[in-house]
Amino acid sequence: MTLLAILVATLVAGIGSVWIAALLMRLRRSGSSAADAASGAQSLLSLAAGALLATAFMHLLPEAFESGLAPGALFATLLGGLVLFFLLDKAELWHHGHEHHHGGHAHGHEDHAHDHQHDHHHQHHHHAPRSGGGWAVLTGDSVHCFGDGVLIASAFMADLRLGAVAALAVLAHEVPHHIGDLVVLRRSSSDARAALIKVSLAGTMTALGGLAGWWLVDQLQAFLPYFLVLASSSFIYVALADLIPQLQKRLSARQTGAQVAWLLAGIAMVTLVSLAVHGGHDHDHRDHGQHDEADHRH
Repeated sequence: MTLLAILVATLVAGIGSVWIAALLMRLRRSGSSAADAASGAQSLLSLAAGALLATAFMHLLPEAFESGLAPGALFATLLGGLVLFFLLDKAELWHHGHEHHHGGHAHGHEDHAHDHQHDHHHQHHHHAPRSGGGWAVLTGDSVHCFGDGVLIASAFMADLRLGAVAALAVLAHEVPHHIGDLVVLRRSSSDARAALIKVSLAGTMTALGGLAGWWLVDQLQAFLPYFLVLASSSFIYVALADLIPQLQKRLSARQTGAQVAWLLAGIAMVTLVSLAVHGGHDHDHRDHGQHDEADHRH
């Protein structure tokens, strides 16, 4: 049952996020203005950041610390995870570069001369990671999706509710990433369908990672809290190092308010899904613990 849930959730997160990204790009081209497209991208980033942070701080980390392991060891794992994902980011293997989002932003503005210059300016700073072309994008995306699958599986092995929340957080933050993937691939080829198929195939690596994670955690049950902390460090790193810096712009009070609202919406979304999937879990868990303590005393 757990393995089936992992496979379904990872396929939804990995491939579903690609299709949602493609749909949003189609809607953008069909009538949205450049300003609306930019606003929509900012909303997506804010929503994803809120979902990732809420999942890490309100679900994954508390579950790991309830294991009773020494807090120092878990915090050291959190720190080590942040350093690990920083190094993977340097190798273009985790969230495959900040230039994706600039690319998505530029796509909505590509018919305007000023924005072409703006895009050229960003490409000047982020051109190196793209030197490998579309296959470099797909390689980084595949590795990232595989890692996401392992992290989702770790959450499911702890609790079904936790797994559903983690899968939702991955889905939310992969949508803006896949928009960037599709933009880059469509620049190198005019075949939009081929680009969608390639990115979707990379998304299937999430399910493969889920299967690998299920086997790994099953073999190393004692280390499950460390896997949960590692998943937390991934979510925190992506939110703070990738998503939120792209929101740190000088904006009007109205636009800033919208960003905050979408950030809070991401937090609320994760909370509501958690309650909907397994609302009585905490109560049952506490009752079970109380009964165990009573039995132990008797």
